[in-house]
Order: sequence, then structure tokens, then C-alpha cells
Amino acid sequence: MNLNLLLLILGTIMVLEGIPYFLFPAKIKKFYERLKIAENNVLRAAGFMMIVIGLVIVYMVKEKVCQ
Repeated sequence: MNLNLLLLILGTIMVLEGIPYFLFPAKIKKFYERLKIAENNVLRAAGFMMIVIGLVIVYMVKEKVCQ
């Protein structure tokens, strides 16, 4: 894998992760308060789904980029 591509992906992730904190700091604080009371199995299921969706996206993009 090209190091430049990896850095581009990492930078894009950081930008996307930072947008909600910049635009909606009060809502983010409320979200984290609600997150504290969420059940562990709900958080685990949400995390698992994000992993699966992310892997599917990476697989699909990799197939197109590496042709």
C-alpha cells in the first residue's frame, strides 16, 4: 500500500471525525452523557456493525483502486 494513500485516508478520517465537535459541541456533550448510560451489548453491537460496514467499504474501494 502506498504511504501517501494511507496518510490521505487517515487525514480524511480525522476531518470527518472533527466536524461534529466543531459544529455541535453542546450536542456532542449530551451524546456522551447518553452514551454513559447505554448498555454494553448495545454499544458492542453498534461497534460490530460499524466494523462490518467499514470492512465492506474498504473491500469495495480496494477492488476498484487496485485494478
